[in-house]
Amino acid sequence: MVPVYQTYPDPKNTWPLLLRLITFCVISGVIVIWLGLPSYLQVPFLAYCVITLAALVLLIIRNKIEFPFVYRSLIALQLMIEIVNEVGIVYSTGSLYSPFSTLFLLTIVSAAMVYRLVGTLFIASLVSVAYAAVTWFNAYLMAPGHKTIPSGNENLYSADDILFYSTFLHILIFYLVAFIAGYLAQRLQSKDKELHSTSTALKKARLETGDILWHLNCGLITLDRQGDIVFYNRTAQDILGLIESEVSGKNCRMIFGGRLTCLADNLISVLNSEELSSRSELEILDQNGKSMPIGISTSILYDEDMEIRGVIAIFQDLTEAKRLEARMRRADRMAAIGELSACIAHEIRNPLASISGSVEVLKNELDVENDNRQLMSLIIKESSRLNNILSDFLLYARVGRSRFQKVELNHVISDSIELIRRHPAYHDGIRIEMLAENHITYISGDEDQIRQLLLNLGVNACEALAAGPGYIRFEVTTENNPGGDDDIILKVCDDGPGIASDQLETVFLPFHSAKKGGTGLGLSIVARLMEAMNGKVELMSQPGKGTEFHLHFRSISWESHATGGQPVSPLIIPQ
Repeated sequence: MVPVYQTYPDPKNTWPLLLRLITFCVISGVIVIWLGLPSYLQVPFLAYCVITLAALVLLIIRNKIEFPFVYRSLIALQLMIEIVNEVGIVYSTGSLYSPFSTLFLLTIVSAAMVYRLVGTLFIASLVSVAYAAVTWFNAYLMAPGHKTIPSGNENLYSADDILFYSTFLHILIFYLVAFIAGYLAQRLQSKDKELHSTSTALKKARLETGDILWHLNCGLITLDRQGDIVFYNRTAQDILGLIESEVSGKNCRMIFGGRLTCLADNLISVLNSEELSSRSELEILDQNGKSMPIGISTSILYDEDMEIRGVIAIFQDLTEAKRLEARMRRADRMAAIGELSACIAHEIRNPLASISGSVEVLKNELDVENDNRQLMSLIIKESSRLNNILSDFLLYARVGRSRFQKVELNHVISDSIELIRRHPAYHDGIRIEMLAENHITYISGDEDQIRQLLLNLGVNACEALAAGPGYIRFEVTTENNPGGDDDIILKVCDDGPGIASDQLETVFLPFHSAKKGGTGLGLSIVARLMEAMNGKVELMSQPGKGTEFHLHFRSISWESHATGGQPVSPLIIPQ
Protein backbone atom coordinates (compact mmCIF):
# COMPACT_ATOMS: atom_id res chain seq x y z
CA MET A 1 0.00 0.00 0.00
CA VAL A 2 1.23 3.51 -0.85
CA PRO A 3 2.28 5.50 2.24
CA VAL A 4 -0.25 8.01 3.48
CA TYR A 5 1.88 11.02 2.76
CA GLN A 6 2.15 9.98 -0.89
CA THR A 7 -1.58 9.56 -1.41
CA TYR A 8 -3.59 11.89 0.78
CA PRO A 9 -3.13 15.60 1.39
CA ASP A 10 -1.90 16.44 4.85
CA PRO A 11 -4.60 18.30 6.86
CA LYS A 12 -2.02 21.03 7.53
CA ASN A 13 -1.57 21.48 3.76
CA THR A 14 -5.24 21.51 2.72
CA TRP A 15 -5.86 25.16 3.48
CA PRO A 16 -6.45 25.93 -0.24
CA LEU A 17 -9.58 23.75 -0.10
CA LEU A 18 -10.83 25.68 2.88
CA LEU A 19 -9.92 28.92 1.13
CA ARG A 20 -11.91 27.73 -1.86
CA LEU A 21 -14.98 27.18 0.33
CA ILE A 22 -14.58 30.68 1.76
CA THR A 23 -14.24 32.13 -1.75
CA PHE A 24 -17.36 30.32 -2.89
CA CYS A 25 -19.26 31.62 0.11
CA VAL A 26 -18.16 35.19 -0.67
CA ILE A 27 -19.22 34.81 -4.33
CA SER A 28 -22.56 33.35 -3.27
CA GLY A 29 -23.09 36.18 -0.82
CA VAL A 30 -22.40 38.81 -3.50
CA ILE A 31 -24.80 37.12 -5.90
CA VAL A 32 -27.55 36.89 -3.32
CA ILE A 33 -27.09 40.49 -2.13
CA TRP A 34 -26.59 42.25 -5.48
CA LEU A 35 -28.42 39.98 -7.90
CA GLY A 36 -31.01 38.42 -5.62
CA LEU A 37 -29.97 34.95 -6.84
CA PRO A 38 -31.72 34.94 -10.23
CA SER A 39 -33.60 31.83 -11.18
CA TYR A 40 -31.12 30.81 -13.87
CA LEU A 41 -28.35 30.55 -11.20
CA GLN A 42 -30.27 28.73 -8.50
CA VAL A 43 -29.81 25.19 -9.80
CA PRO A 44 -26.13 25.57 -10.91
CA PHE A 45 -25.07 27.25 -7.69
CA LEU A 46 -26.95 24.72 -5.56
CA ALA A 47 -25.17 21.91 -7.43
CA TYR A 48 -21.82 23.68 -7.09
CA CYS A 49 -22.40 24.07 -3.35
CA VAL A 50 -23.13 20.36 -3.00
CA ILE A 51 -19.99 19.48 -4.98
CA THR A 52 -17.83 21.79 -2.84
CA LEU A 53 -19.16 20.28 0.36
CA ALA A 54 -18.61 16.79 -1.08
CA ALA A 55 -14.94 17.66 -1.66
CA LEU A 56 -14.58 18.69 1.98
CA VAL A 57 -16.34 15.53 3.16
CA LEU A 58 -13.92 13.42 1.10
CA LEU A 59 -11.07 15.34 2.68
CA ILE A 60 -12.35 14.57 6.17
CA ILE A 61 -13.00 10.85 5.62
CA ARG A 62 -9.97 10.15 3.40
CA ASN A 63 -8.10 8.28 6.17
CA LYS A 64 -11.05 5.91 6.57
CA ILE A 65 -10.95 4.89 2.89
CA GLU A 66 -8.83 1.74 2.85
CA PHE A 67 -7.71 1.83 -0.80
CA PRO A 68 -5.98 4.98 -2.16
CA PHE A 69 -7.27 4.24 -5.69
CA VAL A 70 -10.87 4.57 -4.48
CA TYR A 71 -10.16 7.95 -2.91
CA ARG A 72 -8.41 9.30 -6.00
CA SER A 73 -11.19 8.00 -8.22
CA LEU A 74 -13.83 9.73 -6.10
CA ILE A 75 -11.87 12.98 -6.28
CA ALA A 76 -11.57 12.63 -10.09
CA LEU A 77 -15.33 12.04 -10.40
CA GLN A 78 -16.02 15.04 -8.18
CA LEU A 79 -13.73 17.26 -10.31
CA MET A 80 -15.41 16.12 -13.55
CA ILE A 81 -18.85 16.90 -12.19
CA GLU A 82 -17.55 20.20 -10.90
CA ILE A 83 -16.17 21.19 -14.32
CA VAL A 84 -19.48 20.31 -15.99
CA ASN A 85 -21.36 22.37 -13.40
CA GLU A 86 -18.96 25.31 -13.87
CA VAL A 87 -19.52 25.11 -17.61
CA GLY A 88 -23.25 25.45 -16.98
CA ILE A 89 -22.76 28.46 -14.69
CA VAL A 90 -20.44 30.20 -17.18
CA TYR A 91 -22.78 29.46 -20.09
CA SER A 92 -25.84 30.76 -18.25
CA THR A 93 -24.06 33.97 -17.21
CA GLY A 94 -22.64 35.12 -20.54
CA SER A 95 -19.93 32.62 -21.51
CA LEU A 96 -17.08 34.80 -22.73
CA TYR A 97 -18.10 37.74 -20.56
CA SER A 98 -19.18 35.65 -17.52
CA PRO A 99 -17.71 36.87 -14.21
CA PHE A 100 -17.79 33.30 -12.91
CA SER A 101 -15.05 31.89 -15.14
CA THR A 102 -12.72 32.22 -12.14
CA LEU A 103 -14.50 29.24 -10.62
CA PHE A 104 -12.35 27.11 -12.92
CA LEU A 105 -9.28 28.33 -10.98
CA LEU A 106 -10.70 26.93 -7.76
CA THR A 107 -11.07 23.53 -9.43
CA ILE A 108 -7.45 23.64 -10.67
CA VAL A 109 -6.13 24.51 -7.20
CA SER A 110 -8.23 21.72 -5.67
CA ALA A 111 -6.77 19.21 -8.16
CA ALA A 112 -3.24 20.27 -7.21
CA MET A 113 -3.76 19.11 -3.63
CA VAL A 114 -4.36 15.53 -4.79
CA TYR A 115 -2.76 15.03 -8.23
CA ARG A 116 0.29 17.30 -7.94
CA LEU A 117 1.90 18.83 -11.06
CA VAL A 118 1.09 16.35 -13.84
CA GLY A 119 -2.45 15.75 -12.68
CA THR A 120 -3.07 19.48 -12.25
CA LEU A 121 -1.88 20.22 -15.78
CA PHE A 122 -4.24 17.52 -17.04
CA ILE A 123 -7.17 19.11 -15.16
CA ALA A 124 -6.12 22.50 -16.53
CA SER A 125 -6.28 21.01 -20.03
CA LEU A 126 -9.80 19.73 -19.40
CA VAL A 127 -10.82 23.11 -18.01
CA SER A 128 -9.30 24.90 -21.02
CA VAL A 129 -11.12 22.63 -23.46
CA ALA A 130 -14.38 23.06 -21.55
CA TYR A 131 -14.05 26.85 -21.38
CA ALA A 132 -13.11 27.16 -25.07
CA ALA A 133 -15.97 24.86 -26.03
CA VAL A 134 -18.61 26.79 -24.09
CA THR A 135 -17.48 30.20 -25.35
CA TRP A 136 -17.16 29.15 -28.97
CA PHE A 137 -20.36 27.13 -28.79
CA ASN A 138 -22.24 30.17 -27.49
CA ALA A 139 -20.61 32.51 -30.06
CA TYR A 140 -20.92 30.50 -33.29
CA LEU A 141 -23.65 27.93 -32.78
CA MET A 142 -26.19 29.44 -30.41
CA ALA A 143 -26.03 33.10 -31.62
CA PRO A 144 -24.17 33.32 -34.96
CA GLY A 145 -23.82 36.84 -36.27
CA HIS A 146 -24.71 38.40 -32.94
CA LYS A 147 -21.27 38.58 -31.36
CA THR A 148 -21.11 41.82 -29.42
CA ILE A 149 -18.12 44.06 -28.80
CA PRO A 150 -17.79 46.16 -25.65
CA SER A 151 -18.52 49.83 -26.21
CA GLY A 152 -15.47 51.86 -27.28
CA ASN A 153 -13.61 48.95 -28.86
CA GLU A 154 -15.48 48.76 -32.16
CA ASN A 155 -12.67 50.35 -34.18
CA LEU A 156 -9.83 48.40 -32.44
CA TYR A 157 -10.83 44.73 -32.51
CA SER A 158 -13.22 42.56 -34.39
CA ALA A 159 -15.59 40.20 -32.60
CA ASP A 160 -13.46 37.21 -33.61
CA ASP A 161 -10.35 38.90 -32.20
CA ILE A 162 -12.06 39.55 -28.90
CA LEU A 163 -13.25 35.93 -28.75
CA PHE A 164 -9.82 34.51 -29.58
CA TYR A 165 -7.71 36.70 -27.32
CA SER A 166 -10.10 36.42 -24.38
CA THR A 167 -10.23 32.64 -24.68
CA PHE A 168 -6.45 32.43 -25.14
CA LEU A 169 -5.84 34.65 -22.11
CA HIS A 170 -8.14 32.54 -19.93
CA ILE A 171 -6.44 29.34 -21.05
CA LEU A 172 -3.03 30.88 -20.39
CA ILE A 173 -4.13 31.83 -16.86
CA PHE A 174 -5.53 28.33 -16.33
CA TYR A 175 -2.19 26.72 -17.24
CA LEU A 176 -0.18 29.28 -15.28
CA VAL A 177 -2.22 28.70 -12.14
CA ALA A 178 -2.06 24.93 -12.74
CA PHE A 179 1.71 25.01 -13.09
CA ILE A 180 2.25 27.18 -10.00
CA ALA A 181 -0.22 25.23 -7.85
CA GLY A 182 1.02 21.84 -9.07
CA TYR A 183 4.67 22.80 -8.66
CA LEU A 184 4.11 24.11 -5.14
CA ALA A 185 2.11 21.01 -4.25
CA GLN A 186 4.88 18.81 -5.68
CA ARG A 187 7.52 20.64 -3.68
CA LEU A 188 5.36 20.50 -0.61
CA GLN A 189 4.93 16.75 -1.04
CA SER A 190 8.71 16.33 -1.41
CA LYS A 191 9.33 18.36 1.72
CA ASP A 192 6.66 16.39 3.54
CA LYS A 193 8.41 13.15 2.57
CA GLU A 194 11.76 14.45 3.76
CA LEU A 195 10.23 15.76 6.98
CA HIS A 196 8.37 12.51 7.53
CA SER A 197 11.52 10.45 6.91
CA THR A 198 13.63 12.66 9.16
CA SER A 199 10.99 12.70 11.87
CA THR A 200 10.66 8.89 11.71
CA ALA A 201 14.43 8.42 11.89
CA LEU A 202 14.70 10.87 14.79
CA LYS A 203 11.84 9.23 16.63
CA LYS A 204 13.36 5.79 16.06
CA ALA A 205 16.75 6.97 17.28
CA ARG A 206 15.18 8.49 20.38
CA LEU A 207 13.15 5.37 21.07
CA GLU A 208 16.14 3.08 20.59
CA THR A 209 18.39 5.23 22.76
CA GLY A 210 15.73 5.62 25.41
CA ASP A 211 14.94 1.88 25.39
CA ILE A 212 18.61 0.95 25.64
CA LEU A 213 19.22 3.28 28.58
CA TRP A 214 15.94 2.38 30.27
CA HIS A 215 16.58 -1.38 30.09
CA LEU A 216 20.24 -1.34 31.11
CA ASN A 217 21.11 -3.88 33.79
CA CYS A 218 22.96 -1.09 35.59
CA GLY A 219 21.36 1.83 37.36
CA LEU A 220 21.78 5.08 35.43
CA ILE A 221 21.27 8.60 36.79
CA THR A 222 21.99 11.85 34.96
CA LEU A 223 22.17 15.20 36.78
CA ASP A 224 22.25 18.68 35.27
CA ARG A 225 24.52 21.49 36.42
CA GLN A 226 22.18 22.39 39.29
CA GLY A 227 22.06 18.82 40.59
CA ASP A 228 18.53 18.12 39.30
CA ILE A 229 17.79 14.59 38.10
CA VAL A 230 17.37 14.50 34.31
CA PHE A 231 17.34 10.74 33.58
CA TYR A 232 16.62 7.82 35.88
CA ASN A 233 16.25 4.31 34.47
CA ARG A 234 14.40 1.14 35.45
CA THR A 235 17.31 -0.56 37.24
CA ALA A 236 17.88 2.58 39.31
CA GLN A 237 14.26 2.27 40.42
CA ASP A 238 14.79 -1.34 41.48
CA ILE A 239 18.02 -0.64 43.37
CA LEU A 240 17.10 2.62 45.08
CA GLY A 241 13.40 1.88 45.63
CA LEU A 242 12.21 5.20 44.12
CA ILE A 243 10.13 5.35 40.94
CA GLU A 244 11.04 7.65 38.05
CA SER A 245 8.02 9.95 38.42
CA GLU A 246 9.04 10.73 42.01
CA VAL A 247 12.58 11.87 41.19
CA SER A 248 12.56 13.26 37.64
CA GLY A 249 13.30 16.98 37.57
CA LYS A 250 13.97 17.20 41.31
CA ASN A 251 17.19 17.98 43.15
CA CYS A 252 19.13 14.88 44.16
CA ARG A 253 19.89 16.19 47.67
CA MET A 254 16.19 16.56 48.36
CA ILE A 255 15.24 13.18 46.88
CA PHE A 256 18.24 11.16 48.10
CA GLY A 257 18.18 12.41 51.67
CA GLY A 258 18.04 10.02 54.61
CA ARG A 259 18.98 6.48 53.65
CA LEU A 260 20.58 7.59 50.31
CA THR A 261 22.52 10.58 51.62
CA CYS A 262 25.92 9.10 50.77
CA LEU A 263 24.82 8.66 47.14
CA ALA A 264 23.73 12.31 46.88
CA ASP A 265 26.99 13.45 48.51
CA ASN A 266 29.01 11.41 46.01
CA LEU A 267 27.17 12.85 42.98
CA ILE A 268 27.33 16.45 44.21
CA SER A 269 31.02 16.14 45.10
CA VAL A 270 31.83 14.94 41.57
CA LEU A 271 29.72 17.75 40.11
CA ASN A 272 31.49 20.40 42.21
CA SER A 273 35.02 19.01 42.02
CA GLU A 274 34.77 18.14 38.29
CA GLU A 275 36.83 15.02 38.96
CA LEU A 276 35.91 11.62 37.56
CA SER A 277 35.33 8.64 39.81
CA SER A 278 36.15 5.56 37.77
CA ARG A 279 35.04 3.08 40.41
CA SER A 280 34.06 3.33 44.05
CA GLU A 281 31.85 1.53 46.55
CA LEU A 282 29.12 3.03 48.73
CA GLU A 283 26.95 1.65 51.48
CA ILE A 284 23.30 2.70 51.25
CA LEU A 285 20.16 1.47 52.99
CA ASP A 286 17.42 -0.35 51.12
CA GLN A 287 13.70 0.14 51.74
CA ASN A 288 13.84 -2.27 54.69
CA GLY A 289 16.69 -0.38 56.32
CA LYS A 290 19.28 -3.07 55.53
CA SER A 291 22.77 -2.17 54.34
CA MET A 292 23.28 -2.53 50.58
CA PRO A 293 26.72 -2.18 48.93
CA ILE A 294 26.72 -0.56 45.50
CA GLY A 295 29.54 0.00 43.03
CA ILE A 296 29.33 3.37 41.31
CA SER A 297 31.19 5.00 38.42
CA THR A 298 30.69 8.67 37.50
CA SER A 299 31.54 10.78 34.44
CA ILE A 300 31.35 14.48 33.65
CA LEU A 301 28.99 15.50 30.83
CA TYR A 302 30.32 18.38 28.69
CA ASP A 303 28.63 20.53 26.03
CA GLU A 304 30.09 21.71 22.69
CA ASP A 305 32.04 24.51 24.42
CA MET A 306 33.50 22.02 26.94
CA GLU A 307 31.36 23.56 29.66
CA ILE A 308 30.03 21.16 32.30
CA ARG A 309 26.44 20.20 31.66
CA GLY A 310 26.08 17.64 34.43
CA VAL A 311 27.09 14.24 35.78
CA ILE A 312 26.39 10.69 34.61
CA ALA A 313 26.41 7.96 37.28
CA ILE A 314 26.28 4.22 36.59
CA PHE A 315 25.92 1.88 39.56
CA GLN A 316 25.15 -1.73 40.46
CA ASP A 317 23.93 -3.64 43.49
CA LEU A 318 26.93 -5.56 44.82
CA THR A 319 25.01 -7.63 47.39
CA GLU A 320 25.11 -10.84 45.38
CA ALA A 321 28.70 -10.21 44.27
CA LYS A 322 29.76 -9.69 47.89
CA ARG A 323 27.93 -12.84 48.91
CA LEU A 324 29.63 -14.81 46.13
CA GLU A 325 32.98 -13.36 47.11
CA ALA A 326 32.41 -14.40 50.72
CA ARG A 327 31.47 -17.90 49.58
CA MET A 328 34.64 -18.16 47.52
CA ARG A 329 36.78 -17.01 50.42
CA ARG A 330 35.02 -19.46 52.69
CA ALA A 331 35.50 -22.26 50.15
CA ASP A 332 39.22 -21.49 49.91
CA ARG A 333 39.50 -21.37 53.68
CA MET A 334 37.60 -24.61 54.07
CA ALA A 335 39.75 -26.31 51.44
CA ALA A 336 42.91 -25.25 53.28
CA ILE A 337 41.46 -26.44 56.58
CA GLY A 338 40.51 -29.73 54.94
CA GLU A 339 44.04 -30.38 53.79
CA LEU A 340 45.38 -29.52 57.22
CA SER A 341 42.77 -31.74 58.88
CA ALA A 342 43.71 -34.71 56.72
CA CYS A 343 47.38 -34.35 57.64
CA ILE A 344 46.64 -33.96 61.34
CA ALA A 345 44.16 -36.84 61.38
CA HIS A 346 46.62 -39.25 59.78
CA GLU A 347 49.43 -38.21 62.11
CA ILE A 348 47.32 -38.50 65.29
CA ARG A 349 45.16 -41.50 64.51
CA ASN A 350 47.94 -44.10 64.40
CA PRO A 351 49.53 -43.25 67.80
CA LEU A 352 46.04 -42.79 69.25
CA ALA A 353 45.11 -46.33 68.20
CA SER A 354 48.30 -47.61 69.83
CA ILE A 355 47.56 -45.74 73.07
CA SER A 356 43.94 -46.88 73.19
CA GLY A 357 44.85 -50.51 72.44
CA SER A 358 47.66 -50.54 75.01
CA VAL A 359 45.43 -49.17 77.75
CA GLU A 360 42.74 -51.70 76.87
CA VAL A 361 45.29 -54.55 77.23
CA LEU A 362 46.62 -53.20 80.52
CA LYS A 363 43.09 -52.83 81.87
CA ASN A 364 42.33 -56.46 81.09
CA GLU A 365 45.67 -57.95 82.24
CA LEU A 366 46.47 -55.86 85.31
CA ASP A 367 44.49 -56.03 88.47
CA VAL A 368 43.75 -52.36 88.89
CA GLU A 369 41.04 -51.12 91.14
CA ASN A 370 39.19 -48.01 92.19
CA ASP A 371 40.70 -44.78 90.85
CA ASN A 372 43.25 -46.47 88.63
CA ARG A 373 40.56 -48.49 86.86
CA GLN A 374 38.41 -45.37 86.39
CA LEU A 375 41.39 -43.54 84.92
CA MET A 376 41.96 -46.34 82.40
CA SER A 377 38.26 -46.27 81.46
CA LEU A 378 38.46 -42.49 81.03
CA ILE A 379 41.51 -42.91 78.76
CA ILE A 380 39.64 -45.42 76.60
CA LYS A 381 36.48 -43.24 76.49
CA GLU A 382 38.33 -40.05 75.55
CA SER A 383 40.42 -41.94 73.00
CA SER A 384 37.18 -43.11 71.38
CA ARG A 385 35.82 -39.56 71.35
CA LEU A 386 39.05 -38.28 69.88
CA ASN A 387 38.85 -41.01 67.25
CA ASN A 388 35.33 -39.80 66.30
CA ILE A 389 36.67 -36.26 65.93
CA LEU A 390 39.45 -37.54 63.69
CA SER A 391 36.87 -39.44 61.64
CA ASP A 392 34.99 -36.17 61.10
CA PHE A 393 38.27 -34.52 60.13
CA LEU A 394 38.87 -37.19 57.52
CA LEU A 395 35.30 -37.01 56.22
CA TYR A 396 35.59 -33.23 55.93
CA ALA A 397 38.94 -33.52 54.17
CA ARG A 398 37.83 -36.26 51.77
CA VAL A 399 34.84 -34.34 50.37
CA GLY A 400 35.85 -34.05 46.77
CA ARG A 401 34.42 -34.30 43.31
CA SER A 402 30.92 -35.77 43.26
CA ARG A 403 29.93 -38.70 41.11
CA PHE A 404 26.79 -37.30 39.51
CA GLN A 405 24.04 -39.77 38.83
CA LYS A 406 20.28 -40.03 38.73
CA VAL A 407 19.15 -40.15 42.37
CA GLU A 408 15.60 -40.83 43.60
CA LEU A 409 15.47 -38.33 46.46
CA ASN A 410 12.45 -39.70 48.34
CA HIS A 411 14.12 -43.10 48.68
CA VAL A 412 17.34 -41.54 50.01
CA ILE A 413 15.35 -39.50 52.56
CA SER A 414 13.53 -42.65 53.77
CA ASP A 415 16.84 -44.50 54.25
CA SER A 416 18.34 -41.50 56.07
CA ILE A 417 15.34 -41.33 58.42
CA GLU A 418 15.93 -44.96 59.42
CA LEU A 419 19.61 -44.24 60.12
CA ILE A 420 18.68 -41.19 62.23
CA ARG A 421 16.27 -43.28 64.34
CA ARG A 422 19.13 -45.65 65.15
CA HIS A 423 21.46 -42.86 66.24
CA PRO A 424 22.08 -42.48 69.99
CA ALA A 425 20.91 -38.84 69.89
CA TYR A 426 17.40 -39.91 68.83
CA HIS A 427 14.73 -40.50 71.49
CA ASP A 428 11.03 -41.37 71.53
CA GLY A 429 9.95 -37.76 72.03
CA ILE A 430 11.15 -36.84 68.54
CA ARG A 431 8.61 -37.14 65.69
CA ILE A 432 10.13 -37.47 62.21
CA GLU A 433 7.89 -36.84 59.21
CA MET A 434 8.33 -36.51 55.47
CA LEU A 435 6.26 -34.53 52.95
CA ALA A 436 6.72 -34.75 49.16
CA GLU A 437 4.73 -33.36 46.23
CA ASN A 438 5.32 -36.53 44.17
CA HIS A 439 5.92 -40.17 45.00
CA ILE A 440 9.04 -40.13 42.85
CA THR A 441 11.49 -37.22 42.57
CA TYR A 442 14.68 -37.56 40.56
CA ILE A 443 17.61 -35.22 41.06
CA SER A 444 21.19 -35.00 39.84
CA GLY A 445 23.77 -35.67 42.56
CA ASP A 446 25.90 -38.15 44.50
CA GLU A 447 23.69 -40.54 46.46
CA ASP A 448 26.28 -41.25 49.17
CA GLN A 449 26.98 -37.58 49.71
CA ILE A 450 23.24 -36.76 49.87
CA ARG A 451 22.73 -39.51 52.46
CA GLN A 452 25.68 -38.21 54.50
CA LEU A 453 24.49 -34.60 54.59
CA LEU A 454 20.92 -35.67 55.49
CA LEU A 455 22.31 -37.79 58.31
CA ASN A 456 24.36 -34.83 59.58
CA LEU A 457 21.35 -32.50 59.51
CA GLY A 458 19.08 -35.08 61.12
CA VAL A 459 21.53 -35.88 63.92
CA ASN A 460 22.12 -32.17 64.45
CA ALA A 461 18.34 -31.67 64.83
CA CYS A 462 18.10 -34.62 67.26
CA GLU A 463 20.84 -33.11 69.41
CA ALA A 464 18.97 -29.76 69.36
CA LEU A 465 15.83 -31.59 70.61
CA ALA A 466 17.67 -33.52 73.31
CA ALA A 467 15.99 -31.53 76.10
CA GLY A 468 12.41 -32.41 75.18
CA PRO A 469 9.88 -33.51 72.56
CA GLY A 470 9.73 -32.00 69.08
CA TYR A 471 9.59 -32.81 65.40
CA ILE A 472 11.94 -33.11 62.44
CA ARG A 473 10.39 -32.63 59.02
CA PHE A 474 11.82 -33.42 55.57
CA GLU A 475 9.81 -31.63 52.86
CA VAL A 476 10.40 -31.88 49.10
CA THR A 477 9.05 -29.07 46.88
CA THR A 478 9.58 -27.97 43.27
CA GLU A 479 10.60 -24.49 42.18
CA ASN A 480 10.11 -23.44 38.55
CA ASN A 481 13.31 -22.41 36.83
CA PRO A 482 12.85 -20.38 33.57
CA GLY A 483 16.36 -21.27 32.45
CA GLY A 484 15.80 -25.03 32.16
CA ASP A 485 15.05 -27.93 34.53
CA ASP A 486 13.18 -27.13 37.71
CA ASP A 487 14.95 -26.85 41.05
CA ILE A 488 14.12 -29.35 43.77
CA ILE A 489 14.19 -27.86 47.25
CA LEU A 490 14.59 -30.18 50.23
CA LYS A 491 13.61 -28.48 53.49
CA VAL A 492 14.90 -29.93 56.76
CA CYS A 493 13.05 -28.29 59.66
CA ASP A 494 12.87 -28.71 63.41
CA ASP A 495 11.17 -26.86 66.25
CA GLY A 496 14.22 -26.79 68.50
CA PRO A 497 15.72 -23.81 70.33
CA GLY A 498 17.00 -22.23 67.10
CA ILE A 499 20.24 -20.39 66.42
CA ALA A 500 21.14 -16.91 67.61
CA SER A 501 21.32 -14.26 64.87
CA ASP A 502 24.98 -13.48 65.63
CA GLN A 503 25.91 -17.12 64.92
CA LEU A 504 24.13 -17.48 61.56
CA GLU A 505 27.17 -16.26 59.61
CA THR A 506 29.56 -18.74 61.25
CA VAL A 507 27.57 -21.98 61.57
CA PHE A 508 29.05 -23.38 58.35
CA LEU A 509 32.61 -22.57 59.31
CA PRO A 510 34.77 -25.44 60.63
CA PHE A 511 35.26 -25.78 64.40
CA HIS A 512 32.43 -23.35 65.27
CA SER A 513 30.01 -25.15 67.53
CA ALA A 514 27.63 -23.97 70.24
CA LYS A 515 27.03 -27.52 71.51
CA LYS A 516 28.97 -28.93 74.41
CA GLY A 517 31.46 -31.46 73.08
CA GLY A 518 30.70 -30.67 69.46
CA THR A 519 33.47 -30.59 66.86
CA GLY A 520 31.88 -27.87 64.72
CA LEU A 521 32.31 -29.97 61.57
CA GLY A 522 28.78 -31.31 60.99
CA LEU A 523 27.37 -28.26 59.19
CA SER A 524 30.73 -27.57 57.57
CA ILE A 525 30.56 -31.01 55.98
CA VAL A 526 27.00 -30.26 54.80
CA ALA A 527 28.18 -27.03 53.13
CA ARG A 528 31.14 -28.77 51.45
CA LEU A 529 28.95 -31.61 50.20
CA MET A 530 26.43 -29.19 48.66
CA GLU A 531 29.21 -27.20 47.00
CA ALA A 532 30.69 -30.42 45.61
CA MET A 533 27.29 -31.21 43.98
CA ASN A 534 26.91 -27.63 42.64
CA GLY A 535 23.98 -27.13 44.98
CA LYS A 536 23.12 -24.42 47.47
CA VAL A 537 22.21 -24.54 51.15
CA GLU A 538 20.27 -21.80 52.94
CA LEU A 539 19.71 -21.43 56.67
CA MET A 540 16.78 -19.71 58.39
CA SER A 541 16.50 -19.73 62.14
CA GLN A 542 15.21 -17.66 65.05
CA PRO A 543 15.80 -18.33 68.73
CA GLY A 544 12.85 -20.22 70.17
CA LYS A 545 11.23 -20.81 66.76
CA GLY A 546 13.31 -23.65 65.36
CA THR A 547 15.67 -24.01 62.43
CA GLU A 548 15.09 -24.60 58.73
CA PHE A 549 17.65 -25.66 56.10
CA HIS A 550 16.87 -25.39 52.37
CA LEU A 551 18.90 -27.65 50.10
CA HIS A 552 18.68 -26.78 46.38
CA PHE A 553 19.16 -29.57 43.81
CA ARG A 554 18.69 -29.67 40.03
CA SER A 555 15.84 -31.97 39.01
CA ILE A 556 15.80 -34.60 36.25
CA SER A 557 12.58 -35.08 34.27
CA TRP A 558 10.90 -38.48 34.33
CA GLU A 559 7.69 -40.17 33.21
CA SER A 560 5.60 -42.19 35.63
CA HIS A 561 4.23 -45.41 34.20
CA ALA A 562 1.60 -45.58 36.92
CA THR A 563 0.18 -42.11 36.39
CA GLY A 564 1.02 -41.47 32.74
CA GLY A 565 3.17 -38.51 33.68
CA GLN A 566 0.35 -36.80 35.63
CA PRO A 567 0.94 -35.28 39.09
CA VAL A 568 0.15 -37.59 41.98
CA SER A 569 -1.08 -36.90 45.46
CA PRO A 570 1.45 -35.71 48.06
CA LEU A 571 3.53 -38.37 49.75
CA ILE A 572 3.39 -38.28 53.55
CA ILE A 573 5.55 -40.55 55.67
CA PRO A 574 4.80 -40.18 59.39
CA GLN A 575 6.94 -41.45 62.20
